[in-house]
Amino acid sequence: MKPVYSIKPNGDSALSVVFETEISERVNNLVAALKEGLESSHIEGFHGCIPTYCSLLIQYDPLRINYEAWRELVDGLMGESVSEERSGATVYVIPVLYKGLDLEHVADANGLTSKEVVEIHTAPIYRIYMLGFTPGFPYLGGMDERIATPRLSQPRTKIAAGSVGIAGKQTGIYPIDSPGGWQIIGNTPVKLFDGKSVKPVLLEAGGYIQFKSVSEEEYSRIEELVTAGNYTCETYCLGRGGL
Repeated sequence: MKPVYSIKPNGDSALSVVFETEISERVNNLVAALKEGLESSHIEGFHGCIPTYCSLLIQYDPLRINYEAWRELVDGLMGESVSEERSGATVYVIPVLYKGLDLEHVADANGLTSKEVVEIHTAPIYRIYMLGFTPGFPYLGGMDERIATPRLSQPRTKIAAGSVGIAGKQTGIYPIDSPGGWQIIGNTPVKLFDGKSVKPVLLEAGGYIQFKSVSEEEYSRIEELVTAGNYTCETYCLGRGGL
């Protein structure tokens, strides 16, 4: 069955394809599938697209392809190749040293030990619904509510790049140094954003993250490799349909 969606103009050089307005893996699969279909179609005048939870912003050159032509192209792709099922989604394994500033607070707030917080946090495979806030910041779905903790009442002026945090029912990773109010439970040496790299942003919307607890020694070893430019993030593929 053809998915439910609408197409709306965004100025004279972009349009949005909006799916059902719910946050779900099923809807986000449609966004990811349409993005992949467009990127593999080599459409003249296509500049790129930006995925969100339930919509896709398509940017294009209006001197080479107009809005009506885009409507026809999108309608064609939606009828032919866009599906709620996905195969081969990438899982990024992110090593984390769980010694964050707020780890004990998160544990106390939920009646747990710090070890239990780490075990719960590393158990799921998290969906990357979208990237935003700062370059490469992943909006993740799938955190266990047993470790849900409110944001800090007073945000910190600087959170270090690589900090892994919790805010309410969400968890995420700060790609760059920035202000923030999330409860910091650990840190990863992996660079999520590198402005000097050919591929500046490591993660991609529609993929997944699995956190892996590492020792201080392992953290230092990975950090050295990252600094030397010799580290490649561990990945693997999920089967059809994701989880």
